[in-house]
Amino acid sequence: MPKQAYRVCFCFRRKFGLTEAEAPGAVKDLFRQYSENEVMSVDQLQRFLIDVQREDKVTKEDAQGILDRLHQQGHLNIFQRKGLTLEAFFWYLFGDINPPLSPNLGVHHDMNAPLSHYYIYTGHNSYLTGNQLSSDCSDKPIIDALKRGVRVIELDIWPNSNKDDVHVLHGRTLTSPVELIKCLRSIKEHAFVASDYPVVITLEDHLTADLQAKVAEMVTQTFGDVLFSPGTECLKEFPSPESLKKRVIISTKPPKEYLQAKERTEKEVDPQRGKAADEEAWGKEVPDMRQDDDKDEDDEDDEDDSAGGGKPRKNAAPEYKLLIAIHAGKPKGGLDDCLKVDPDKVRRLSLSEPQLEKAVVTHAKEIVRFTQRNLLRIYPKGTRITSSNYNPLIGWSHGAQMVAFNMQGYGRSLWLMQGMFRANGGCGYIKKPDFLLKSGPLNDLFDPKAPLPVKTTLRVTVFMGEGWHKDFDHNHFDLYSPPDFYARVGIAGVPADKIMKKTKTLEDNWTPTWNEEFEFPLTVPELALLRIEVHEYDMSEKDDFGGQTCLPVSELRSGIRVVSLHDLKGDKYKSVKLLMRFEFC
Repeated sequence: MPKQAYRVCFCFRRKFGLTEAEAPGAVKDLFRQYSENEVMSVDQLQRFLIDVQREDKVTKEDAQGILDRLHQQGHLNIFQRKGLTLEAFFWYLFGDINPPLSPNLGVHHDMNAPLSHYYIYTGHNSYLTGNQLSSDCSDKPIIDALKRGVRVIELDIWPNSNKDDVHVLHGRTLTSPVELIKCLRSIKEHAFVASDYPVVITLEDHLTADLQAKVAEMVTQTFGDVLFSPGTECLKEFPSPESLKKRVIISTKPPKEYLQAKERTEKEVDPQRGKAADEEAWGKEVPDMRQDDDKDEDDEDDEDDSAGGGKPRKNAAPEYKLLIAIHAGKPKGGLDDCLKVDPDKVRRLSLSEPQLEKAVVTHAKEIVRFTQRNLLRIYPKGTRITSSNYNPLIGWSHGAQMVAFNMQGYGRSLWLMQGMFRANGGCGYIKKPDFLLKSGPLNDLFDPKAPLPVKTTLRVTVFMGEGWHKDFDHNHFDLYSPPDFYARVGIAGVPADKIMKKTKTLEDNWTPTWNEEFEFPLTVPELALLRIEVHEYDMSEKDDFGGQTCLPVSELRSGIRVVSLHDLKGDKYKSVKLLMRFEFC
């Protein structure tokens, strides 16, 4: 296409947007079916909502409300308020009032069970602005995470250079520190902006007893009555998220009078190896399990209570110990000891990403049983220098509540995390499926690798997409021609359900209409996430990124829906969206 003609076409598209002529054939057919004399009345719209959109409880008043909103948005004139034309119907389907997740659902899970019954939106090294070796430490990523609904913030606390104050930094690296008090104050200010449910602060403690006492003073003065302190040695059962609304909880290893300050001989990490092992910005797929050459790093996150060597830590600060509501630690011995369930107390256990992947091979059922009462935190392996992430489904499918992610590690793994926690009103707590909380009739436990029958089949139709001409420059994808888009749609979940499929590539079209249908049999729909991506084909280079989103299948609404796409970081584009249909068979 000549350059001048292309610019004219692009400007026309940006100014006028969609027209009824661009409506997919299936949309036109449905309009004809539910309209008369080219107008869909309020009664007919109500019938469409019931039959096609599966909104069984919708009323005539609800249907009239849709017309009123379209009128307020300027899509209907005063003479059209009694019914929809094809163009107005098309605008309704492609409008923000028709999302794939119900905006009215809110927090709807039972929030009165113990904390161990929930997946919790969890951050790793929450203070880092970039990579794990040399980026700045700041309270800004903590604030950003809390605004996104993250409920677990991790702080590594170290003495400052004068040994008279406490800094937050990634130890034994080139990361620049930030004062602990600044982080605490930011947590207090932003903890409940996105959700009223409790915020857990996990502390990785490298302090002397006198600085522990100083931390205790900082925490109590900063949070006051907001701080949850049970006042007992150890909880016998975790409280519920509902009972802990707008409370802050401290979790770390309890200091003991002669507990050693573990001085680790960390393995040398080659930054170039880390880069090779890390995923590209979005190019690599989320792996099921670790690759054979991944080493099991002895990370600084390890919480081994059996550490030896060094000088004993005497006179541990009692006021610091009283702050700790969720006790962490790794018992002496192997996995069998780590995963023992104590009927008289609950605790938090941390395993690295490679440790988990080894453990699920030999102790899958023990992990599920452990997480029915206790908390399990998973953290990234030490070679993820660039702050990339891993497959969260391995931990979730075995009941791990705190799958800790680098929230600055943008890519497909983080998209899954963001998609998972869109459920339950985005409150940061998601009730685990019953099969992970209870034993079966024969006292058997859930095994995500066991063959299971198909519970349901999700049928997905990708009709079309639009909005790139509004959110991108005309030469963002190609200099002299419209983009060549294709969509990828699939499932992340247990191994049997995991799959990705792809539409055809449509050349030279800012508003691609694919009209392709895919079916996804699901054995564990409770843990399934629908993955959606759009890319622009490039013959000579890597394909360009055109948007993505991830949606919890458990809350997906049937019918024709508009799906807003997000950028690499997970921020929603203003205009880019797909028109899709979801059906459960």
